[in-house]
Amino acid sequence: MPRLIFFCGHAGTGKTTLARRTIAALMAQAHVQCTGESFCLLDKDTLYGDYSSAVMGVLTGDPNDRDSPPYLQHLRDPEYQGLLNTARENLALGVNCLLVGPLSREIKAHQLADRGWLRVGDDVQVSIVWVHLHEQEAHRRIAARGNRNDAWKLAHWADYRLRLFQPSPADYPELLFYDNTAPPAEAFDELMRRLEASTD
Repeated sequence: MPRLIFFCGHAGTGKTTLARRTIAALMAQAHVQCTGESFCLLDKDTLYGDYSSAVMGVLTGDPNDRDSPPYLQHLRDPEYQGLLNTARENLALGVNCLLVGPLSREIKAHQLADRGWLRVGDDVQVSIVWVHLHEQEAHRRIAARGNRNDAWKLAHWADYRLRLFQPSPADYPELLFYDNTAPPAEAFDELMRRLEASTD
């Protein structure tokens, strides 16, 4: 049974770092258990970053624009559909996929827990990790990483923060929550246990 694991959350929460740590742990586990499993890490920014820069440079004159109405209207959804299409092709080959992207709209609408919307069968084990941290720490990390795509967020933080969505465990029981503000060592071990339990 191939696994589809989402790492979702807002900018600066550490989704990609956590996904990389998780896939390394899963691969090591598969090696020890001699399961022969294959794994694929699919990060939206890696897959579409350069392409979106080229398009936004033409549309708005700003290749680093990821927040304006033209981006949200023309590129956001196709990027995610391409990400999911790539995952489906790998899943059909029996490859486990870890997907990284904010996906906050889809989380809010419970779409990642909807197999019909995802277009995956019952043979695929789906897990959704919501990575979050305190707003001040997110702002600090975004500023520190120096990604040009974050320029609008930092310059318009008061407006950007209004778009941030924090699901609650009561309303979103399908999510595995990971507070990445300053997680203790046991937090990652617990996440791995919960991911493993979701396959039982």
